[in-house]
Amino acid sequence: MRIGKYDVQIFSDGIFRLDGGMMFGIVPKVLWSKVKPADDLNRVAMDMNCLLVRDGAGHVVLVETGAGPKLTEKQQRNWGIDTPPALLGELAKRGVRPDEVTLVTNTHLHFDHAGGNTYRDGDRIVPTFPRASYVMQRLEWQDAVEPNERSRGSYLPDDFAPLEATGKLELIDGDAELLPGLHVERLQGHTRGTQVVRISADGTTLYFTSDWMPDRHHLPLPWSSAMDLYPLDTLATKKAILPRAAQERWIVGFTHDVPRFGRISLVEGRYRFEEIDAA
Repeated sequence: MRIGKYDVQIFSDGIFRLDGGMMFGIVPKVLWSKVKPADDLNRVAMDMNCLLVRDGAGHVVLVETGAGPKLTEKQQRNWGIDTPPALLGELAKRGVRPDEVTLVTNTHLHFDHAGGNTYRDGDRIVPTFPRASYVMQRLEWQDAVEPNERSRGSYLPDDFAPLEATGKLELIDGDAELLPGLHVERLQGHTRGTQVVRISADGTTLYFTSDWMPDRHHLPLPWSSAMDLYPLDTLATKKAILPRAAQERWIVGFTHDVPRFGRISLVEGRYRFEEIDAA
């Protein structure tokens, strides 16, 4: 996908499985199971999507890093992860080595978005991308390093805490332009410090949603995850963003859908997603 000077590709680090009730919140199973069937443990399968953004001038940006290679066997079993992390292999397919990545940003620091930030090298946890700056919201960092009883299970400190000592961590406050036309925007809802990525050039906008709208099945306004810490803010975000995305014909990518790009339209009062050719 070409957006101005940027080549943007979406791919999956792999599948993890989450309880369907957690994924769809107040929506009854009789409804969500029609679009997202559950397994015998009531879990739904979700891709862990990442974006690779290159400008051809030396900037190589990675948005999200998946679950990473550090999970224990028990954690992998609990989250239904039964294949090795695909992140580095997917980058290699696209001709990118870890030491060529110049910037990493996570929409938030839950394990399925930030696990590949680091890896275990003997007794040490070190950055996976040694030359990269790791950019994240200060609020998200604060909530990740000091989680509460409700959020603690989603944050694994080894995914982010070691970055501080390496000097690779950059904390930002609110909206920021990381590169010309490449923006992050804080949208409280899933967490306080959740951010989205927007790339705009030549009248075209590409929008990577983060978990306030993790897949196409969450387009209806009431459909939101029970994991959202601020569900009414998620609702307000949908009411603000979806009409604009439809009207301005944004290209949209989701964090937990099949890795693809598409456009959102409003048809007979309902939002719909239609995949487009990403070539």
